[in-house]
Amino acid sequence: MIEIKDCTKRYGELLAVNNLSLEVGESEIYGLLGPNGAGKSTTIKMMVGLIKQDAGVIRIGGYDISQDPINAKMMLAYVPEKSNIFDKLTAWEYLSFISGLYNLDNDLFRKNAEEYLKTFELYNWRDGIIGNFSHGMRQRLVLTSSFMRRPKVLILDEPHNGLDPKGVRLLKDILFKSRDEGMTILLSTHIIALAEEICDKIAILNKGSVAAHGSNDDLKHYAKSEDKTLEDIFLRLTSHYDR
Repeated sequence: MIEIKDCTKRYGELLAVNNLSLEVGESEIYGLLGPNGAGKSTTIKMMVGLIKQDAGVIRIGGYDISQDPINAKMMLAYVPEKSNIFDKLTAWEYLSFISGLYNLDNDLFRKNAEEYLKTFELYNWRDGIIGNFSHGMRQRLVLTSSFMRRPKVLILDEPHNGLDPKGVRLLKDILFKSRDEGMTILLSTHIIALAEEICDKIAILNKGSVAAHGSNDDLKHYAKSEDKTLEDIFLRLTSHYDR
Protein backbone atom coordinates (compact mmCIF):
# COMPACT_ATOMS: atom_id res chain seq x y z
CA MET A 1 0.00 0.00 0.00
CA ILE A 2 2.94 2.32 0.64
CA GLU A 3 6.07 2.18 -1.50
CA ILE A 4 9.05 4.48 -1.10
CA LYS A 5 11.88 3.86 -3.53
CA ASP A 6 15.29 5.55 -3.53
CA CYS A 7 14.05 8.83 -2.08
CA THR A 8 16.37 11.70 -1.26
CA LYS A 9 15.65 15.13 0.19
CA ARG A 10 18.06 17.99 0.84
CA TYR A 11 17.61 21.30 2.59
CA GLY A 12 20.53 23.25 1.21
CA GLU A 13 23.65 21.44 2.41
CA LEU A 14 21.68 19.27 4.85
CA LEU A 15 20.93 15.77 3.58
CA ALA A 16 17.69 15.03 5.45
CA VAL A 17 16.75 11.79 3.66
CA ASN A 18 19.37 9.73 1.87
CA ASN A 19 18.29 7.23 -0.81
CA LEU A 20 15.60 5.79 1.46
CA SER A 21 13.45 2.82 0.45
CA LEU A 22 10.74 0.95 2.33
CA GLU A 23 7.45 -0.84 1.71
CA VAL A 24 4.39 -1.14 3.94
CA GLY A 25 1.89 -3.86 3.14
CA GLU A 26 -1.87 -3.95 3.51
CA SER A 27 -3.21 -4.46 7.05
CA GLU A 28 0.10 -3.64 8.73
CA ILE A 29 1.08 -1.30 11.52
CA TYR A 30 4.53 -0.07 10.53
CA GLY A 31 6.65 2.01 12.87
CA LEU A 32 9.35 4.56 12.07
CA LEU A 33 11.86 4.86 14.89
CA GLY A 34 14.80 7.20 15.00
CA PRO A 35 16.55 9.86 17.05
CA ASN A 36 15.81 13.54 16.50
CA GLY A 37 16.98 14.56 13.05
CA ALA A 38 16.90 11.01 11.66
CA GLY A 39 14.52 11.99 8.84
CA LYS A 40 11.22 10.62 10.18
CA SER A 41 9.12 13.76 9.80
CA THR A 42 10.68 14.66 6.44
CA THR A 43 9.91 11.16 5.16
CA ILE A 44 6.31 11.44 6.30
CA LYS A 45 5.88 14.91 4.78
CA MET A 46 7.12 13.54 1.45
CA MET A 47 4.71 10.60 1.73
CA VAL A 48 1.66 12.83 2.19
CA GLY A 49 2.71 15.35 -0.46
CA LEU A 50 3.54 18.30 1.78
CA ILE A 51 7.06 18.47 0.38
CA LYS A 52 8.50 16.97 -2.79
CA GLN A 53 11.41 14.59 -2.79
CA ASP A 54 14.47 15.59 -4.82
CA ALA A 55 14.80 12.07 -6.20
CA GLY A 56 12.92 8.79 -5.98
CA VAL A 57 9.31 7.62 -6.16
CA ILE A 58 6.54 7.42 -3.55
CA ARG A 59 3.33 5.50 -4.22
CA ILE A 60 0.24 5.33 -2.02
CA GLY A 61 -2.11 2.52 -3.01
CA GLY A 62 -0.38 2.40 -6.38
CA TYR A 63 -0.74 6.14 -7.04
CA ASP A 64 2.38 8.25 -7.45
CA ILE A 65 2.17 11.09 -4.89
CA SER A 66 4.00 13.44 -7.29
CA GLN A 67 2.34 12.46 -10.58
CA ASP A 68 -1.18 11.69 -9.31
CA PRO A 69 -1.51 13.57 -6.02
CA ILE A 70 -5.32 13.80 -5.90
CA ASN A 71 -5.91 10.05 -6.11
CA ALA A 72 -2.99 9.34 -3.79
CA LYS A 73 -4.27 11.76 -1.15
CA MET A 74 -7.82 10.39 -1.37
CA MET A 75 -6.37 7.07 -0.23
CA LEU A 76 -4.82 8.42 2.94
CA ALA A 77 -5.40 10.35 6.12
CA TYR A 78 -2.62 12.19 7.93
CA VAL A 79 -2.25 13.19 11.56
CA PRO A 80 0.69 15.62 11.93
CA GLU A 81 2.77 16.01 15.06
CA LYS A 82 1.29 19.47 15.59
CA SER A 83 -2.21 20.13 14.30
CA ASN A 84 -3.57 23.59 13.59
CA ILE A 85 -7.36 23.41 13.69
CA PHE A 86 -10.04 26.07 13.70
CA ASP A 87 -10.50 27.40 17.22
CA LYS A 88 -13.79 29.15 16.50
CA LEU A 89 -15.59 26.07 15.17
CA THR A 90 -17.37 23.46 17.22
CA ALA A 91 -16.04 19.91 17.08
CA TRP A 92 -18.98 18.87 14.91
CA GLU A 93 -18.51 21.80 12.54
CA TYR A 94 -14.85 20.89 12.14
CA LEU A 95 -15.66 17.26 11.36
CA SER A 96 -18.34 18.38 8.89
CA PHE A 97 -15.77 20.63 7.18
CA ILE A 98 -13.32 17.72 6.83
CA SER A 99 -16.13 15.52 5.51
CA GLY A 100 -16.90 18.09 2.83
CA LEU A 101 -13.29 18.24 1.69
CA TYR A 102 -13.40 14.51 0.92
CA ASN A 103 -16.98 14.39 -0.40
CA LEU A 104 -18.16 11.89 2.20
CA ASP A 105 -21.77 10.77 1.96
CA ASN A 106 -23.69 12.72 4.60
CA ASP A 107 -25.29 9.68 6.24
CA LEU A 108 -21.94 7.89 6.34
CA PHE A 109 -20.30 10.99 7.78
CA ARG A 110 -22.83 11.23 10.60
CA LYS A 111 -22.54 7.52 11.40
CA ASN A 112 -18.73 7.45 11.42
CA ALA A 113 -18.31 10.81 13.16
CA GLU A 114 -20.61 9.78 15.99
CA GLU A 115 -18.87 6.41 16.30
CA TYR A 116 -15.38 7.87 16.60
CA LEU A 117 -16.43 10.79 18.78
CA LYS A 118 -17.69 8.16 21.21
CA THR A 119 -14.55 6.04 20.76
CA PHE A 120 -12.31 9.00 21.63
CA GLU A 121 -14.70 10.15 24.39
CA LEU A 122 -15.58 13.45 22.72
CA TYR A 123 -19.24 12.85 21.94
CA ASN A 124 -20.48 15.00 24.81
CA TRP A 125 -18.20 17.78 23.55
CA ARG A 126 -19.35 17.66 19.92
CA ASP A 127 -20.98 21.10 20.19
CA GLY A 128 -18.11 22.58 22.20
CA ILE A 129 -15.88 25.32 20.78
CA ILE A 130 -12.49 23.90 19.85
CA GLY A 131 -10.70 26.92 21.28
CA ASN A 132 -11.83 25.79 24.72
CA PHE A 133 -10.44 22.26 24.29
CA SER A 134 -7.33 21.01 26.05
CA HIS A 135 -4.36 19.89 23.94
CA GLY A 136 -5.29 16.26 24.47
CA MET A 137 -8.89 16.86 23.39
CA ARG A 138 -7.73 18.64 20.25
CA GLN A 139 -5.45 15.71 19.42
CA ARG A 140 -8.31 13.26 19.89
CA LEU A 141 -10.49 15.41 17.62
CA VAL A 142 -7.86 15.34 14.87
CA LEU A 143 -7.64 11.55 15.27
CA THR A 144 -11.44 11.38 15.02
CA SER A 145 -11.38 13.40 11.78
CA SER A 146 -8.92 10.91 10.28
CA PHE A 147 -10.50 7.67 11.42
CA MET A 148 -14.04 8.73 10.47
CA ARG A 149 -13.01 8.73 6.79
CA ARG A 150 -12.03 5.05 7.02
CA PRO A 151 -8.98 5.65 4.81
CA LYS A 152 -7.06 2.81 3.21
CA VAL A 153 -3.83 4.31 4.55
CA LEU A 154 -3.34 6.21 7.82
CA ILE A 155 -0.10 8.08 8.48
CA LEU A 156 0.58 9.45 11.95
CA ASP A 157 3.52 11.57 13.13
CA GLU A 158 4.06 11.14 16.90
CA PRO A 159 0.30 10.60 17.43
CA HIS A 160 0.61 10.01 21.19
CA ASN A 161 1.82 13.58 21.82
CA GLY A 162 -0.59 15.36 24.14
CA LEU A 163 -2.51 12.22 25.04
CA ASP A 164 -2.80 11.07 28.63
CA PRO A 165 -2.37 7.33 29.42
CA LYS A 166 -6.07 6.67 28.83
CA GLY A 167 -5.91 8.46 25.49
CA VAL A 168 -2.88 6.41 24.46
CA ARG A 169 -4.76 3.23 25.37
CA LEU A 170 -7.78 4.33 23.31
CA LEU A 171 -5.48 5.04 20.37
CA LYS A 172 -3.77 1.65 20.61
CA ASP A 173 -7.10 -0.16 20.72
CA ILE A 174 -8.45 1.62 17.64
CA LEU A 175 -5.17 1.09 15.75
CA PHE A 176 -5.39 -2.66 16.34
CA LYS A 177 -9.07 -2.70 15.33
CA SER A 178 -8.42 -0.68 12.17
CA ARG A 179 -5.46 -2.87 11.21
CA ASP A 180 -7.60 -5.98 11.61
CA GLU A 181 -10.25 -4.39 9.36
CA GLY A 182 -7.68 -3.90 6.58
CA MET A 183 -6.22 -0.44 7.18
CA THR A 184 -2.53 0.18 6.50
CA ILE A 185 -0.99 2.28 9.27
CA LEU A 186 2.39 3.99 9.41
CA LEU A 187 3.41 5.92 12.49
CA SER A 188 6.53 7.64 13.69
CA THR A 189 7.42 7.58 17.34
CA HIS A 190 10.38 8.04 19.64
CA ILE A 191 8.82 5.75 22.24
CA ILE A 192 10.52 2.41 21.66
CA ALA A 193 8.23 0.44 23.98
CA LEU A 194 5.15 1.70 22.10
CA ALA A 195 6.58 0.66 18.73
CA GLU A 196 7.57 -2.73 20.11
CA GLU A 197 4.07 -3.27 21.50
CA ILE A 198 1.90 -2.29 18.54
CA CYS A 199 3.96 -2.47 15.33
CA ASP A 200 4.03 -5.49 13.04
CA LYS A 201 7.20 -4.13 11.44
CA ILE A 202 9.64 -1.38 12.31
CA ALA A 203 12.21 0.66 10.40
CA ILE A 204 15.00 2.26 12.40
CA LEU A 205 16.16 5.46 10.70
CA ASN A 206 19.49 7.13 11.29
CA LYS A 207 20.97 10.08 9.43
CA GLY A 208 18.29 9.90 6.75
CA SER A 209 18.73 6.21 5.92
CA VAL A 210 17.22 2.90 7.02
CA ALA A 211 19.64 1.32 9.49
CA ALA A 212 17.47 -1.79 9.98
CA HIS A 213 13.91 -2.89 9.27
CA GLY A 214 11.54 -5.81 9.71
CA SER A 215 9.58 -7.52 12.44
CA ASN A 216 10.89 -7.72 15.98
CA ASP A 217 12.25 -11.17 15.14
CA ASP A 218 13.89 -9.82 11.97
CA LEU A 219 15.57 -7.06 13.94
CA LYS A 220 17.19 -9.64 16.17
CA HIS A 221 19.31 -10.62 13.17
CA TYR A 222 20.92 -7.19 13.44
CA ALA A 223 21.60 -7.73 17.10
CA LYS A 224 24.84 -8.52 18.82
CA SER A 225 24.88 -11.17 21.49
CA GLU A 226 24.72 -8.50 24.19
CA ASP A 227 21.62 -6.85 22.67
CA LYS A 228 18.70 -8.00 24.79
CA THR A 229 15.93 -5.62 23.71
CA LEU A 230 14.77 -3.44 20.83
CA GLU A 231 16.07 -0.51 22.86
CA ASP A 232 19.56 -2.05 22.85
CA ILE A 233 19.42 -2.57 19.08
CA PHE A 234 18.09 0.95 18.48
CA LEU A 235 20.74 2.64 20.60
CA ARG A 236 23.57 0.70 19.01
CA LEU A 237 22.40 1.29 15.43
CA THR A 238 21.89 5.00 16.01
CA SER A 239 25.28 5.40 17.73
CA HIS A 240 23.71 6.60 20.95
CA TYR A 241 24.97 3.78 23.08
CA ASP A 242 28.36 2.21 23.61
CA ARG A 243 28.33 -0.95 25.64
